[in-house]
Amino acid sequence: MSVPLIQQLRVGAYIVKQRLRRNARYPLVLMLEPLFRCNLSCTGCGKIDYPPEILNRRLSAEDCISAAEECGVPVVSIAGGEPLLHTEIEAIVAGLTARKKFVYLCTNALLLEKRLDRFDPSPYLTFSVHLDGMREHHDKAVSREGAFDKAVSALKAARHRGFRTTINCTLFVDSNVDEMAEFLTFACAELASEGVTIAPGYAYERAPDQNHFLTRTSTKTLFRELLKKGKGRNWRFNQSSLYVDFLAGNQDYRCRPWGNPTRNVFGWQKPCYLINEGTAPTFSALMADTDWDSYGTGAYEKCADCMMHCGYEPTAVEDTLSHPLKAARVALMGPRTEGPMAPENPPDNQRPA
Repeated sequence: MSVPLIQQLRVGAYIVKQRLRRNARYPLVLMLEPLFRCNLSCTGCGKIDYPPEILNRRLSAEDCISAAEECGVPVVSIAGGEPLLHTEIEAIVAGLTARKKFVYLCTNALLLEKRLDRFDPSPYLTFSVHLDGMREHHDKAVSREGAFDKAVSALKAARHRGFRTTINCTLFVDSNVDEMAEFLTFACAELASEGVTIAPGYAYERAPDQNHFLTRTSTKTLFRELLKKGKGRNWRFNQSSLYVDFLAGNQDYRCRPWGNPTRNVFGWQKPCYLINEGTAPTFSALMADTDWDSYGTGAYEKCADCMMHCGYEPTAVEDTLSHPLKAARVALMGPRTEGPMAPENPPDNQRPA
């Protein structure tokens, strides 16, 4: 795990405070989507096929800062769409970092290098650049030739100017283990990224291509093969060691969708960043009015194959605090890549989509 110590301490103190208050459900990361408009058309995306009147909507800087204050999270992930298309993105970032929120600005980086001068390096700001693999694979995934080279150039420029950088990588059914191993080494060595946020893609209903999403079984098999190749390569993941262990099939976790609540142009999205089944006008209404127990693998058909970090990373972080020796052992030795996998939640009683 490569999360900086100051961030680990702040997040850890926040979780301890929630426990002392006996809060069973609390947010950890705000998934902030100030717009859905994007300058790419990725085949696995479920955000960009809204009509123009929706794509032209924006959350104001005041809306964004108020959302972070309202839910009280220590970390804010600004996604979209493409956040750098937002005319107030600099004000949004400045307002959040001034309040000492750890901000991850998720971007495809097509505009990043030209706009670096609009931001100030800070321990509270990280550019999380979307890269799904090496040049040929990434350009195909985002349907734009040259996107990989632009992103790599922007990452190097950002690092040169003192910005924190991470890479956000999504795996699909066509991900090649050898190529992904090459990419992770490239990301951590040549690009000197703080870490890679890696996860299997979620099968958005609105995604134009529904044939390249992984099942839970294929996800675990793929990650075991990949992590086996990573032994001794010093790969850095911008995630808890236990979440990576979960991807390898070694942890029996339940989703905690309230851990990463979503605020977007519609409101507070129920129940999570991936599934939109209505919105709430406030964060407190989201927490009170959502039937959380009716979601998750084994409970709902739409959640059947999901292993995304927005639902399972909060569970892994909670487990890390509860069992630090287990987490330290996995961090030191790496996830187990052989032997039986943790049992799945049976789908017998899941409600249909």
